[in-house]
Amino acid sequence: MTSDVGTIEATDGFQVAMWLHLLGGFVSRHRGLWTWLGNMETHGLSDSLASIDVHQPVYIAGLARSGSTILLEILAQHPDLGAHRYQDYPMLFTPYLWNRYLAFTPQSEAKAVERTHRDGIYITPESPEAFEEVLWMAFFPDLHDPLKSAVLDGETHNPAFEAFYRDHIRKLLLVRGGRRYLSKGNYNVTRLAYLLKIFEDARMVLPVREPIWHIASLIRQHRHFCQGQKAHPRAVAHLQRVGHFEFGEDRRPINTGGNEQVAQIVSLWERGAEVEGWARYWACIHNYLADRLETDRRLRDAVMIVRHEAFCDDPIETMRAILAHCNLSADEDILRLTAERIQPAPSDQPGFFSDEDLDVIEHYTRTAAARFGLGWYPPG
Repeated sequence: MTSDVGTIEATDGFQVAMWLHLLGGFVSRHRGLWTWLGNMETHGLSDSLASIDVHQPVYIAGLARSGSTILLEILAQHPDLGAHRYQDYPMLFTPYLWNRYLAFTPQSEAKAVERTHRDGIYITPESPEAFEEVLWMAFFPDLHDPLKSAVLDGETHNPAFEAFYRDHIRKLLLVRGGRRYLSKGNYNVTRLAYLLKIFEDARMVLPVREPIWHIASLIRQHRHFCQGQKAHPRAVAHLQRVGHFEFGEDRRPINTGGNEQVAQIVSLWERGAEVEGWARYWACIHNYLADRLETDRRLRDAVMIVRHEAFCDDPIETMRAILAHCNLSADEDILRLTAERIQPAPSDQPGFFSDEDLDVIEHYTRTAAARFGLGWYPPG
C-alpha cells in the first residue's frame, strides 16, 4: 500500500460545498423525519423488494488506518457485492429515490481526486465509502459519547433499527444490482456480535496492523485533520454528521465498556501525550476484540483476521483467502486489481518516533499485538 507516514500540508480536500453543508445539516437535524420517509420508500417498493433478501453480508471492520479502505475499494469491484458510495450522502435514508434522481440528472464526468486523507487513494462520487454510520446514529444517538459504552452485542434489542437497516440494505442492493451487501465500518468493532445476531450468516473481515506503523499513521492523520479543519471549519460539522470521529478537532475514542480507561486516553490526548494516548487506545481496542473472539465461537468462525503486513507481502494469496472466507468467487479481475493496488509493507520504522516513543508503544501494545500474531518491534 502507499506509504502513509510523512508531512501533509494540503488542506483543500476539507472544503465542504455549501449545498452539501446545508442539506447535510437539514437531514442530520431531522433524522426522525428521514427515518419516516425511508420507511415510506420501503413501503412503496414492497413489490420490487419482495424477492430481495440479505444473504451473507460482508463486513469490513477495524480500527481506522488498519487497511480497511483499500479492502473496501477492492472488494467493491466484485460483481456480487453492492456498497454505499460517496454520492449516496446526504440522502442515506432514501437510497432508491436519491439514486433515481441522480440517474435522471445530467452528471458531468468526475475526475478522480485524492481523498481527504492524502494517502494515495483516489476517488470519484461512485467510489465506495463508509456511510452507514449515519443510520446507526439515528437509532443509537449515544454511540459516540466517549463516556458511554459503545458495545452492541447479542443481547442488544432494537427492532425498529433492525427492520429499517435490513430494508435499507435491500433497497441498496436493488439500486446497485448486487446480490450481497458490502460494508466498511470502523465503529463496527464493538458491534460484531450484534451484526451477527441480525444476520446469522454474515461474513466479517478484520484488518489489523503492526502497532508502531499503525500508530504513526493515526498520529499523522490526526495532525492532518486538525490542520484541515482549522482552515475549513465546516469540515468539523460534516464529519460529525457522517459519523467520523477518528481524527481532528472532535476526536472521540470508542468506549469498549471501560469508562476509566477511556478517560485516561482522553486525558493523555488533552495533555499532548499523543503517543501514549494512541498506544493505550490501540491496546484497548485490540484487547477488546481478542477477548470477544476468544469467548464467542460463532463470532470467531464468522471473522477472518487480515494482518496488514502479511497482505502487503502476499496480496494475491491473502485476497484468495478473503474471498474464500466470504464465500465469493475468486474473480480474476479482483486478484489483478489487488496485485496492482497493494505495495510491500515498509521494513523499517517510522522516522519521527524517538526511542522513548518506541518504548512507550511497545510497553502498551506488546501483549495485545501478540494476541493477533503481530510482533514487529525495533531491536533493543
